[in-house]
Amino acid sequence: MQKSTFSLALMLLCSVAHADSFKLSSSDIQDGKQLGIAQIQHGSGCSGLDISPALHWTGAPPSTQSYAITVYDPDAPTGSGWWHWTLVNIPKNINALPKDAGNRDGSKLPSGAVQGRTDFGSPGFGGACPPHGTHRYSFKVWALDVEKIPIDNNSSGALVGGLLNAHSIGTAELTPISTR
Repeated sequence: MQKSTFSLALMLLCSVAHADSFKLSSSDIQDGKQLGIAQIQHGSGCSGLDISPALHWTGAPPSTQSYAITVYDPDAPTGSGWWHWTLVNIPKNINALPKDAGNRDGSKLPSGAVQGRTDFGSPGFGGACPPHGTHRYSFKVWALDVEKIPIDNNSSGALVGGLLNAHSIGTAELTPISTR
């Protein structure tokens, strides 16, 4: 009994230590800083470009089988936030996405990756356009314990989020803001 308790404690300690090394970075967005025109929505009174930022991640758990990316606004006045982008089934050997990988036609996605439906009603990255005040935008990379999440282009952010939480072995996040 004592050996299994020690093994469990060691495993938990290693997983916590490794979680600290999982990092998300970008040349286009910064934690706590205003989003640029590229990541602002084109529509709904905003005149941005709807271009997803370049993203790069390091230090994922060794048992990672695939990755996912989500962009979520928890401050949207909907009662349930707002999904700006969901992308799953990124192969485990990929650790970066180029600028505009989230375009609606999916032409810049890694092979096998799938974009779910955003709260704008279609797959692909949708930029920020808060109705009022300052909103946070959680850009999160998820390390997953499975190679594939069973979603398609019509899968809602809530469904994708539930499946990601069920299979997450680590996350890394950047949270820029947008004010209007």
